[in-house]
Amino acid sequence: MDNKIIKVKDLDFYYGDFHALKDINIEMERNSVTAFIGPSGCGKSTFLRLFNRMNDLIEDTKMTGTIEIDHENIYQKGTDVDYLRNRVGMVFQKANPFPKSIFENVAYGLKVNGEKDKSYIEQVVEESLKGAALWDEVKDKLKQSAFSLSGGQQQRLCIARCLAVKPKIILMDEPCSALDPISTSKIEDLIYELKEQYTIIIVTHNMQQASRVSDKTAFFYLGELVEYDDTRTIFTKPHKESTQNYITGRFG
Repeated sequence: MDNKIIKVKDLDFYYGDFHALKDINIEMERNSVTAFIGPSGCGKSTFLRLFNRMNDLIEDTKMTGTIEIDHENIYQKGTDVDYLRNRVGMVFQKANPFPKSIFENVAYGLKVNGEKDKSYIEQVVEESLKGAALWDEVKDKLKQSAFSLSGGQQQRLCIARCLAVKPKIILMDEPCSALDPISTSKIEDLIYELKEQYTIIIVTHNMQQASRVSDKTAFFYLGELVEYDDTRTIFTKPHKESTQNYITGRFG
């Protein structure tokens, strides 16, 4: 079985006339964590959003090249984008729970997909909250508003909501940037555990975080993928001078 779950070939992306991503080629392995690093505006979040077609929602954008997930070109005509977004979940920079109870937040995706079996929904909600390391903290207050949770708990709730629809891939766009160090540490531990079952891609400005949680790291600069390698190699002996300069804080 091919261990590469994502294959990107000859990819270019434009916002209007602005050439945001230039000739990107990269392959990512299943059950691994890949970190995207680079200065603000280098294209890493734009690239991340291509995997669940979130950029489709922005006017006047254009992509050329191919992105395959499990050997399927996700941009070919007839792709079911809703199904794709179930398979490729997303956790955003700022926790974005719905104005509903903790339980209903996690059950939301199941119900939207037409699931009506109450006992099955309850089981998945519990499994997902356990998977997001949140069950013990909320099991006695599932009917309370999601907004009653702390910021770190809300972010783990959003991860649980993502897990409930059983994705293959989880995209995380700076999931810890709004969190305190203790909450950040919990999310990092969680990422490490989740990769046993999921493929995770994380965009982070925090270089220490990338070095702690990821197996591979991709360094982006000015819309180009400068270097992609095992995380240890990127952080200890990168091949490109610009990678070295970014990692040692000479720019960025």
